[in-house]
Amino acid sequence: MCEAQDPTPNTEEPQDTGKPTITYDDFCRLDLRIGTIKEAGDHPNADRLVVLQVDLGDQTRQIVAGIKAYCEPESLVGKQIVVVTNLAPRKMRGMESNGMLLAASVTEGDELRDVVVLSTDKPVPPGSSVS
Repeated sequence: MCEAQDPTPNTEEPQDTGKPTITYDDFCRLDLRIGTIKEAGDHPNADRLVVLQVDLGDQTRQIVAGIKAYCEPESLVGKQIVVVTNLAPRKMRGMESNGMLLAASVTEGDELRDVVVLSTDKPVPPGSSVS
């Protein structure tokens, strides 16, 4: 829950990730919610994309994700994931994606070895806010 920020400045040096540092207010602009994957299948026009129908409590959203090489669509059904819900819609190979799931990229040197979809460790009501 994004509320008033502690006025005490952080004096630790941020780890250099190659990405710009954002402010607390920038982070608060993200709407992260728990979604339950109701359906998952192959994208009809792409080898690497999966099309998900995700229950966010008050609505179901279609999310297209490039995770096909790392997990079978049927293994995702029922999984609760973290979704960025206020990302602008984007067409991916002709299908609209209305959100983005959070996943961890496992690398070895510069090579991507695995992608792990982040999920909850116990049931949470769909649509619950993540902070």
